[in-house]
Amino acid sequence: MSVNDPYKVLEISPEATDEEVKTAYREMARKYHPDNYANNPLSDLAQEKMQEINEAYDTIIRMRKQGGSGQAGGGSAARSTRFADIRSMVSTGRIVDAEVLLDGIPSASRDAEWYFLKGSVLFKKGWLEDAYNHFSTATRMDPGNMEYRSALNQMNMQRQTGGFRTSNRQQSAGGCSGCDMCSGLLCADCCCECMGGDFIRCC
Repeated sequence: MSVNDPYKVLEISPEATDEEVKTAYREMARKYHPDNYANNPLSDLAQEKMQEINEAYDTIIRMRKQGGSGQAGGGSAARSTRFADIRSMVSTGRIVDAEVLLDGIPSASRDAEWYFLKGSVLFKKGWLEDAYNHFSTATRMDPGNMEYRSALNQMNMQRQTGGFRTSNRQQSAGGCSGCDMCSGLLCADCCCECMGGDFIRCC
């Protein structure tokens, strides 16, 4: 799908500031998020619209980094900018916003960074088994990335000490043990520090 006028897709002016572009993208991503159209005849149209929104945002970021030239290439820079925004959301506790943007990214564009950030979101929601699986995928896709490996190692330590033996949904139904909470805090601190914060100041 090609984007002829990305500004029209995001319903903003070409004179919009970078922050206004980000705000428009987030609002439209929430509006057309696939979860809003589950079991709805318009679900396919919503997915197409979500893809168009993603491509429009990437195009605008690419054009602005290239001084408005609109030349081909630069897709990785646009993705990096988007992921940087999501990292900021995760580190400041805006988990819902982060997940909306992550889920709006097409499956074909989900790289190691996507799986790491999605794992971080799932962890903060308490879905530990799913978080572990996403960290594992991120590490497999980019085995040289020490940030991903550090998060996975923390989760492995938690597993080996019996930190989470049940699935995330079972935990939600039955609560968690003191060991779950303690080891969970350590892993949260690791994820937070990877993103520039510090969940547990003494660590």
